Amino acid sequence: MHSEAVTKPLLDLAQLTQARQQAMARKITVVKVLEDEGGFSPYDLMQELGRLLHMPILKMEELHTLQPVYEELTFAEAITQQCVLFQRDGNYLLAVGDPFLPNLRSWVEEYISVIAEWYLVHPADLAAFFAQQEKSMRAMDNVLPAEQQSFVQDGIEDLSLKTIHEGTSHVVRLVHSTLYDAHKSQASDIHLETAPGALAIKYRIDGVLTMIGVMQGTDLAEQVISRIKVMSDLDIAERRVPQDGRFKVSIQGREIDFRVSIMPSIFGEDAVLRILDRQALADHVEGLTLNQLGFDQSAIATIRRLSAEPYGMLLVTGPTGSGKTTSLYAAISEVNQGDDKIITIEDPIEYQLPGVLQIPVNEKKGLTFARGLRSILRHDPDKIMVGEIRDAETAQIAIQAALTGHLVFTTVHANNVFDVIGRFSHMGVDPYSFVSALNGIVAQRLVRQLCMHCVVDERPSDEMILESGISLEQAEQYHFRVGRGCGQCRGSGYKGRNAIAEILLLNDEIRELIISQATIRRIKEAARQNGTRFLREAALDRVKAGQTSLQEANRVTIVA
Repeated sequence: MHSEAVTKPLLDLAQLTQARQQAMARKITVVKVLEDEGGFSPYDLMQELGRLLHMPILKMEELHTLQPVYEELTFAEAITQQCVLFQRDGNYLLAVGDPFLPNLRSWVEEYISVIAEWYLVHPADLAAFFAQQEKSMRAMDNVLPAEQQSFVQDGIEDLSLKTIHEGTSHVVRLVHSTLYDAHKSQASDIHLETAPGALAIKYRIDGVLTMIGVMQGTDLAEQVISRIKVMSDLDIAERRVPQDGRFKVSIQGREIDFRVSIMPSIFGEDAVLRILDRQALADHVEGLTLNQLGFDQSAIATIRRLSAEPYGMLLVTGPTGSGKTTSLYAAISEVNQGDDKIITIEDPIEYQLPGVLQIPVNEKKGLTFARGLRSILRHDPDKIMVGEIRDAETAQIAIQAALTGHLVFTTVHANNVFDVIGRFSHMGVDPYSFVSALNGIVAQRLVRQLCMHCVVDERPSDEMILESGISLEQAEQYHFRVGRGCGQCRGSGYKGRNAIAEILLLNDEIRELIISQATIRRIKEAARQNGTRFLREAALDRVKAGQTSLQEANRVTIVA
């Protein structure tokens, strides 16, 4: 006789009942509870829920092959009830993200006149589908229930999910829903670009601009920019010169800062809004360490050694948005043991560090980096952070501070560690003083990581490999992967970013080369012999490990 092994189901009714109770108590979805505490993968969980609820499953790629029927179930109600009605081959399908919503079935029977077969879809996949649909619909449709009206309290507009729609004009709804959606998408910037007869809306997510939608109408573009100006207390009549401002809104009980830049263009005006969620940043900084930033262990050890020096200067360089300030905050947080006086001067102070005196630059009142730094030196500091060296005066004072027994953390804009030398030379800084004060330079970039929910092995073409500076023999050592795009990553294939670093440690040979104004080639050769790994190599190491794609490495670093 042959005995058949009985496989115990991954999910049973008792677990499901317990998860539903926890979901109601925590006000989250049952799927979220089971993924967090049950250890289920998204695919396995959907299969088990489908089996228990007797519902077929719809995958992410299937959603985009179906035609939504918004005439029967509007886009607004679809978002509210977390379900969407599709038509396929003359039959109706109802894709449901949360089948445990109270009274969902009775609501569907009352609201939808057609008979539809219920399908189960992962909530993240459904959210990604809605996000793509929102490109042209979200801000224009009645997205939100009209239970409350938007209001202003203490100059801060409330953009909670239930307070955007009612009582506001079409333009205000467009602006408010864009702000809300951008924050929800964890975008760092919103770009509103005026095109001929239209307004393009883009988000910068994980450092990359993503097109969200195009709204037709020249008048609409002008009215949207005017609305942004009103919120930022700018001159709505002035359309010929750039303007800068800021405003705050309240989203789900937390204050969000928006820094606004208005720029005239040939078609009208463009606006860029930088989003700053101070509470999220504070949560991120609390307990912040270099390990959390994604550096490899060798880079972490070197940066920690530079941060522990008794005096000298640690320079971090890179383009805007490369994480320079966050890296310095992490380094300072690790060395801040309470026995040193640590003072920073920043423009602006992005988040607060406990036990650290932080001074905001105020150029209108005459408090520049240089003037503030002079005052700091009279305040008996042990360690100083200068947010950015922008001019020769600030550079000279920072170098003097490093030479007189202080440890100085600072940043400067340059493409790599060797360009920093040229920047200080062009400022007229004495090379001998500069290299005497300098302990090391860290150049960094942020590299997008592949989404682990949709990553697949995929080798690039031989042509692309060779164009990337990799021989076909070397390519055999790489683990080439790409992200297909799913609900977890909003279809981008990437989720989150990690830092890579190029570190130049100063030894006697490199100091002599800099003082003698040797060529960058000679300095690079000496740096390599001293153990410096260049940014390109650090990026390709991430590709080798399968953490990011070759396309991302090529986007972030220059092919040598």
